[in-house]
Amino acid sequence: MIQVALAALLMSSLPLYAAPLRPSHAAHAMVASRHELASNAGVDIMKQGGNAVDAAVAVGFALAVVHPQAGNLGGGGFMLFRTADGNARFIDYREKAPAAATVDMYLDARGEVAEGASLVGYKAVGVPGSVAGMVYAEKKYGRLSLEKVMAPAIKLARDGYPLAWEDARDLHDPELAKFPESRRIFQRDGDYYRPGEVLRQQDLARTLERIAKNPEDFYHGALARELAAAVQKGGGLVTALDLAKYEVKEREPIHGSYRGYEIISAPPPSSGGVALIEILNILEGYDLGKSGNGSAESMHLTLEAFRRAFFDRAEFLGDPDFSKIPVAQLTDKKYGAAWRQSVDPLHATSSRDLQRPAVFSQLEQYARLHPQPLAVQEPEHTTHYSVVDPEGNAVAVTTTLNDSFGSRVTAEGLGFLLNDEMDDFTVKPGVPNTYGLVQSPANAIASGKRPLSSMDPTMVLKDGKLFLVLGSPGGARIITTVATILMGVVDYGLNIQEAVNAPRFHNQWLPDTNYGERGISPDTSHLLQKMGQPIVQENYWGDGECIAIDLNTGERLGASDGRNNGKAAGF
Repeated sequence: MIQVALAALLMSSLPLYAAPLRPSHAAHAMVASRHELASNAGVDIMKQGGNAVDAAVAVGFALAVVHPQAGNLGGGGFMLFRTADGNARFIDYREKAPAAATVDMYLDARGEVAEGASLVGYKAVGVPGSVAGMVYAEKKYGRLSLEKVMAPAIKLARDGYPLAWEDARDLHDPELAKFPESRRIFQRDGDYYRPGEVLRQQDLARTLERIAKNPEDFYHGALARELAAAVQKGGGLVTALDLAKYEVKEREPIHGSYRGYEIISAPPPSSGGVALIEILNILEGYDLGKSGNGSAESMHLTLEAFRRAFFDRAEFLGDPDFSKIPVAQLTDKKYGAAWRQSVDPLHATSSRDLQRPAVFSQLEQYARLHPQPLAVQEPEHTTHYSVVDPEGNAVAVTTTLNDSFGSRVTAEGLGFLLNDEMDDFTVKPGVPNTYGLVQSPANAIASGKRPLSSMDPTMVLKDGKLFLVLGSPGGARIITTVATILMGVVDYGLNIQEAVNAPRFHNQWLPDTNYGERGISPDTSHLLQKMGQPIVQENYWGDGECIAIDLNTGERLGASDGRNNGKAAGF
């Protein structure tokens, strides 16, 4: 037990002294992901003539094998894709609520939230979108065959791969043990895997082979019927008809600007892009570089911007197919400037005392008709990866099962874990879910609806040229992590690895608490305390997997987060 505790302490403090100090360099192409084997799969596909989308699909399927905590077939995600000639598209393959889902499905007879019902087990499962999204992207934007880009994942599942210490530890999850298929595959029926042992997943290999040969089978054929039967056998709601009706949505990305850089980011049903642009619009009026990276002044101003953007996130954001989202107003620079007027440069604002600026009457009218609820937060165990190919095409993907290992349910006979994405809906308006962010009735459960997300795949351009490809897991902290990495490069002159390594901090409006990482200067923390901005220290801070482009040489610079065991690889 002492050795385990010491190892856990080492991992939690890794950014302080063991993270890589410089980015990985490659002349032509780069992949940054949570697992070295997945990054290598993407690199190999590009060496075979594939483009960034081919590589991204290869990485996505490989992560479903080597990173079952969040990589997936049974979840969903978002893909931001930009061609070398400047065409940007956003592919939404977020999970959807089953047709039988109802607004009160997780409430007990007294109308109270039934503990854990939306988190663990078959009833927590939404209609998965990952397979549809990756197949859609490959067919429309890829260059190679689906069978070729899936070959690395099939080999990894069939032949197995050695488990890192962290992965072997994670497989001890007690919730996995509640479901026989999960216990059999991932816990060897109680004979837990040890670091270095090889995990082979034969059921998953067969499922991947079936998808590669006939991807329609997952949503319209025998595979769909088997999946639906497995979910319904456990009391879940997903049916074969739900799978057949699933559709990928191609959406227009969110666009903004910051200090002369163009920002391309995630539109609703992700809140990530809107909140990111709002944060940057507020901060653009301050000279953060002069204040200094990690200074109390710059952190105070940034926390105040976070607080205001999350205040709006809670009320206005949801599925644009079900609610009218005031994206243009929220991302307008005049609105950011109006918010900035409410910031006291020397004292923190109480979250409960925030008053929305009246610059847009439509927002005020909406706010009066939809009173603020009280606080909700998403699970943190998503995964992100970034790809840039030799031609300059780029992909940023954030994908998830929601919680670590999702619902903990493995589809019987199919070998893959299923999401617990239903917990991302507002289970009961005004009541915090398990993790603590507030969402409004705009995010209430409804048949066929996609839940609100913080996933935020983002790209940054300078003078029309690709400069940064960004993203991270971390629940609500995704937004603030992407913001601070971007600001680290743009405002503070850090290289991409330094920006990924830098200590992180977060405020999400409610609960009215500032969270910070080990590594924030004690002097800074003391000054923030005097400003009414005390920092609560926490250890989990996502996993930035990012790429920068040297605008002079075109060199690809990959940064994998030293907080975890990911790897940037290129050629």
